[in-house]
Amino acid sequence: MSCKCYAALVPAGPLVPHTIERRPVGADDVAIDIKFAGICHSDVHQAREEWGSALFPMVPGHEIGGFVTAVGPNVTSFKVGDKVGVGCMVDSCRECQSCKEGDENYCATGAVMTYNGKYKYKHCLEYTEDGGKPTYGGYSQSIVVDKNYVCRIPDNLDLAGATPLLCAGVTVYSPMAYNGLKAGQKLGVAGLGGLGAMAVMIGKAWGCEVTVLSRTENKRDEAIKELKADKFVVMSNEEDVKSATASLDMIIDTIAAKHDIPTYLDFLRQNGKFVMVGAPAEPLDFHAFSIIPKRKTITGSLIGGIRETQEMLDFCGKHDITCPHEIISGDKITESYDRVVKSDVKYRFVIDTSTF
Repeated sequence: MSCKCYAALVPAGPLVPHTIERRPVGADDVAIDIKFAGICHSDVHQAREEWGSALFPMVPGHEIGGFVTAVGPNVTSFKVGDKVGVGCMVDSCRECQSCKEGDENYCATGAVMTYNGKYKYKHCLEYTEDGGKPTYGGYSQSIVVDKNYVCRIPDNLDLAGATPLLCAGVTVYSPMAYNGLKAGQKLGVAGLGGLGAMAVMIGKAWGCEVTVLSRTENKRDEAIKELKADKFVVMSNEEDVKSATASLDMIIDTIAAKHDIPTYLDFLRQNGKFVMVGAPAEPLDFHAFSIIPKRKTITGSLIGGIRETQEMLDFCGKHDITCPHEIISGDKITESYDRVVKSDVKYRFVIDTSTF
């Protein structure tokens, strides 16, 4: 099954038109006609080989939205025409405790990622003795995925706006749910890119007072007026920082560049939780006394499992939440990568795959 796509043929190279082969639909498979694919900052990191050695040619994209075109004979949960999405994983070992508990993202032997991975498990239809065929992501016109790694997108949500939820949405929803965020609590959001915007909107729907922690003043209006955040703190403004000290129950840190962790920790109350979902390339520093005296917690969170992803989509459907986005054509992907690095997007680029 030949499929048009955009691929990085070499590390840090431009994204160019390419053709890949998709497997035939197996007994447990769902075939999807991809309509939209979000551009996540991690796509840029991996296509530019900034997170270590990667597989090329690479077809990035783990925010995938489209419609079912075929299902295998064992598939009863989806039918042709269903509005569906695929996130960061397309398989996992299915045997470890994490997988059995619905946390495939923490698979003990590693989930099979939607791109820049290999179908390494023997139950995979594309398993080979030499390590498995490579996975190719959503910058393409179609994909075939095992039914257990496909999610249903609520009918009321705009498909282009819902597509980024498959990564950006669940990445901030998961730590809120796992760490016990409650309605009425005060949530801080560090950084206002794609993840930060989703954290603000989901946090407000959660029933929290939301404070945006930003390095610049120029995002105040969009945070307060567009995303409906309650408060806005400019990190270089001493009065802003002082007013927010010891005021927050939880902070979702979405910043992907090196930053001063102790300053953010000062915003937490006793028992406050600082959750890292952004992934700076450089090590970060903090002193033990930044957390010991008030029993604060620093923790991390990696996307979310399939069960949690579906919960998030249903939550967003209930509250009519989609990601603000800019739709682009395939020939604008490389240019968009440069804009992502500069934070020059509100808040997600979404590729229209009909332009391939």
